[in-house]
Amino acid sequence: MPMLPVAMSGPPCPAPTPPPRRRTEALAALKDSASVGLGLLPLGLALGVVIAHAGLPRWCAPLFAAVVYAGSFEFLLVGLTVAAAPLATVALTGFMVNARHVFYALSFPLHRVRGRFGKAYSTFALTDEAYAMTTGGQARSWSGARILSLQAILQVYWVGGATVGALLGSLIPDRVTGLDFAMTALFAVLALDAVAERRGDLPTPVLALLSALAARTVLPGQLLPVAFALFTVGLLVRHLATRKRPSHA
Repeated sequence: MPMLPVAMSGPPCPAPTPPPRRRTEALAALKDSASVGLGLLPLGLALGVVIAHAGLPRWCAPLFAAVVYAGSFEFLLVGLTVAAAPLATVALTGFMVNARHVFYALSFPLHRVRGRFGKAYSTFALTDEAYAMTTGGQARSWSGARILSLQAILQVYWVGGATVGALLGSLIPDRVTGLDFAMTALFAVLALDAVAERRGDLPTPVLALLSALAARTVLPGQLLPVAFALFTVGLLVRHLATRKRPSHA
């Protein structure tokens, strides 16, 4: 009777364990956020110092940075809190300052973020810096985990800077001025970066500049809402004109 060959099978070789995807995405987000995070640290320090000089408790700095997390509005909130402004005034000011986020939502890649909690936090942490980094050409292949990690790391930079600034605020003399201009300087840098990245789309920043100048001339007391309205109308008119333009084969 012929002997059947017996397959000699030893223990299977263990396959190399790939690093967890979440950890890989978090490390990539940490590298992505390095340059912007180093810029957020001094801005957070400035916020903490402004809070300390305003006479507010030091715990207001991490509270504002963690719960409000609205950048320029946090600087305005310091003055509103000191002046004991009505809640309606605070809410209206916050809406006017952060109305631009409505336009951010139109192109922010929220659909890549998974889970209700992830989407909720990503919406909450949609700052100017996060929007600028996640809507550029280099971020088109980023996963939702990478986007979410980037936003969380950016907030850690902000909260950490504000906390340290509040703790060290007493060491900085009151005569130092210009700290409340930090966010305005950041917006100017972000605008320059956006213009440099979209060199073939110069009409957009030109349209934004013309809208701001027209709003300042017509209604200087309502600069933000009028400028946003004019800019929105201009974008819609340009979109309709481009869509109706016949294409040449």
